[in-house]
Amino acid sequence: MFSFCKPVSSKKRFLPYREINKDFSFTLFDRAESIAVKDWEAITKKETIFLEKDYLKIVEQGEYARLMCRYVIVYYKGKACGIIYFQVIDFKAEVFGDLLTNSEEVLQSKRLNLFEKYLEVNKHETLMRLFTCGNNLVSGAYGFLFDKKIKTQEANALLLNIIGVISKEEKLGGTISAILIKDFDKPLQPKKLLAEEKFDEFFVEPNMIVNIPDNINSLEEYTALFTKKYRNRAKSIFKSLIGVEVKDFNLDEIKSHEKELYALYENIFDKARFKLIKLPKNYFSAVKECYTDNFKVKAFRRDDKLIAFGSYFLMPDGSLEAHYIGFDYELNQQYHLYQNILYLMINEAIKNKIQKVNLGRTAAEIKTTVGAKPQNLICYIKPQNTISKLIQKPFISFLQPAEWIPRNPFKEEATDVINSMD
Repeated sequence: MFSFCKPVSSKKRFLPYREINKDFSFTLFDRAESIAVKDWEAITKKETIFLEKDYLKIVEQGEYARLMCRYVIVYYKGKACGIIYFQVIDFKAEVFGDLLTNSEEVLQSKRLNLFEKYLEVNKHETLMRLFTCGNNLVSGAYGFLFDKKIKTQEANALLLNIIGVISKEEKLGGTISAILIKDFDKPLQPKKLLAEEKFDEFFVEPNMIVNIPDNINSLEEYTALFTKKYRNRAKSIFKSLIGVEVKDFNLDEIKSHEKELYALYENIFDKARFKLIKLPKNYFSAVKECYTDNFKVKAFRRDDKLIAFGSYFLMPDGSLEAHYIGFDYELNQQYHLYQNILYLMINEAIKNKIQKVNLGRTAAEIKTTVGAKPQNLICYIKPQNTISKLIQKPFISFLQPAEWIPRNPFKEEATDVINSMD
């Protein structure tokens, strides 16, 4: 497909306009601050918050696992035609403990059984480097973007070749254990190209999307579309919040409550099945400072104590993107905090005349009770060494969606309207 340049020494890899062939070249950057902004934004057109320089600078401060970011601008005859975003993450062995515990593959494999014992003894040692095309902090395809003039097949061939070159160069500082490309609602094309590059396709937990009919002007009108059973359930959930104040935090309030917000976020992070990157401690104030009007933090307070929060973006494409949340698990049942956060997102969309709400992954069954529908997400993974080949099957099994029962809260006639919005 392309006659590609070979990996180069660490001193030369950040030189500008590395030649791919007579038409294409690329430049690699190791910090968002150093990106050629004019060329980067010629592709993003500032239409995707999660690929904006200011947001990517905040992500670089992620904690828990060692994170390095790489940014690529692709050029066609000297003019920017595409961008690619990578995260390089080093994981300690302890991250994989839950993954292999009681895994059927472990029970059937002596090698995996021995490997599990190795993980326990060396749990604080760096075990794996994951080279991700995309952002592990958010759901969605935020790994690359090409000018529409570049045909899909050509763009994907460029992507895979650049992934191959840069991932090999990252070995200069360590061993790449696996390459991950995430998250797509449709398979990358052509499938033959990915198969030739030995990428395996798999599904992860779906994005949960709420579609709101354009004639809905309040949360009450929205829940009026529900059957009696789910309408009464929603009323009970709302009623449980009596005595709880819901407030839109401005920047100063976020800064003054930063530690409390982060502690509530950590409650959720600590219960995650598989922990990737942890947000920087100043994440919410930093994002609010950059996106004053488009990023919101809604605080739930009881007796002046912060007990929960939900954050979201008003996206450039006219949708609402639910972002990180946090709550006190001990008070969750009493106040139905999680479900009230979900309804808050829907209510905010209605107030802003927004018809599409992305509630993100996880807790799919609960999200269907408020009207969300699943949108499948496809990822691609390519093992790079013995360790990653050994754990790939249990790793994929771990990331794939658990069985759940979809619920439909809508009346029959409302269901037809919602379905027609897909």
